[in-house]
Amino acid sequence: MYNHLKFSHKKATQILNYFAIEEGGKINKMKALKLTFLVDRYHLRKYGRPVTNDEYFAMQLGPVASGVKDIAENSDFLDENVKEYSSQFLELKNRYDLISNHPFEEDVFSVSDLEALSFIWDKFGSLTEFELSYVTHQYPEWKKHQETLKTTSRVRMNLEDFFDDPTSNIEKCYPLSKAEKLNRKDQLKELNYLESLWS
Repeated sequence: MYNHLKFSHKKATQILNYFAIEEGGKINKMKALKLTFLVDRYHLRKYGRPVTNDEYFAMQLGPVASGVKDIAENSDFLDENVKEYSSQFLELKNRYDLISNHPFEEDVFSVSDLEALSFIWDKFGSLTEFELSYVTHQYPEWKKHQETLKTTSRVRMNLEDFFDDPTSNIEKCYPLSKAEKLNRKDQLKELNYLESLWS
């Protein structure tokens, strides 16, 4: 399923800002990106939509949200409006550390978005970036691309795969029954269809 969802640069920026603040004002960029993936996985499974609405790619170190990565790296690919907004809150130091330089703006989020942020930080915030990379490798949406990644740097991921469960005892990021999985997939398809009408 092609992702027609409209990427939210404000939510993406504030997720990174939130995690940097929770970490004490500075967070490893890779750690922040892995936590963002987990936020989207949790919210998608529980509420039928991701928080960032970003495009995900499987890469060597795990799933990566493309637009969030561009914001974290202050990429030249960023639209000027996005760059202007994100640079008010975040600064990249030494290529690896994200610095928060402005208070978190929670009003860009819904109540359920904030729930997802809090849940993921409580569950995973104490892990290092490499521990988080290992965790994300346990999820089926990344595992299905593991062999392909031996010969290419990245593979586009399908948000529908986020509803599948890991075979290990890793945190599912919200357990779902079979009926709930079907319901969430329908919610995502409907949202995707509605967004496609506007794109």
